[in-house]
Amino acid sequence: MLIFSGSADAQSGTTGDATRGAQAFRACAACHSVVPGEHMTGPSLANAWNHKAGSAEGFTRYSDAMKRLDAKWDERTLDKWLAGPERFLPGTTMTFPGIKDPKARRDVIAYLKAVAEGKAPAAPEAGGGMMGMARQKTDLKSAPPAGQVRSIRHCGDTYTVETADGRTEKMWEFNLRFKTDSSKLGPRPGQPIAVGAGMQGDRASIVFASPKEISTAIAESCP
Repeated sequence: MLIFSGSADAQSGTTGDATRGAQAFRACAACHSVVPGEHMTGPSLANAWNHKAGSAEGFTRYSDAMKRLDAKWDERTLDKWLAGPERFLPGTTMTFPGIKDPKARRDVIAYLKAVAEGKAPAAPEAGGGMMGMARQKTDLKSAPPAGQVRSIRHCGDTYTVETADGRTEKMWEFNLRFKTDSSKLGPRPGQPIAVGAGMQGDRASIVFASPKEISTAIAESCP
């Protein structure tokens, strides 16, 4: 049974496919979630369809150009935006080069419409990571022992990270990042989580519930 008929392109009259659009959306998933209220580098796109641009509730990082834009995200506007954000809106901070294939743009538009209507295929996920955690936005409170940080020691140019599974990992200081996640998916206070990154498995981030925890969690200690 067909549960979604797609969205017609405003100029060509052809129809996008939400299932193909879910796959094409992988190019967007590193910066955008389709979960309501889950903002990443960019705002959640869960309710973008047919809403005013620059109006996602709770997102505070819009560029001045986007704040001034008087437009609604419909087929025509989204097609122009996806073709080239900088051409469509000079001054945008979105560095995405655009989707050149008109068919792929129509598919992404169909997917975003389906998301807003609750008829979308499963949301795509980003790639895998290291230290027991995945790179996609996930509930850090449910991290396995391999991702639960017990101690962080710093000596010279090296961080030594101990996790709840009893393992320790030495990392070059330049390859370890410290981040915060205050969202409902973030770690519990005082319980930082290690999240892997890097194609070679040589990089990671440690995510804290708030900035004040970072300095107190790191001990200067050399053998």
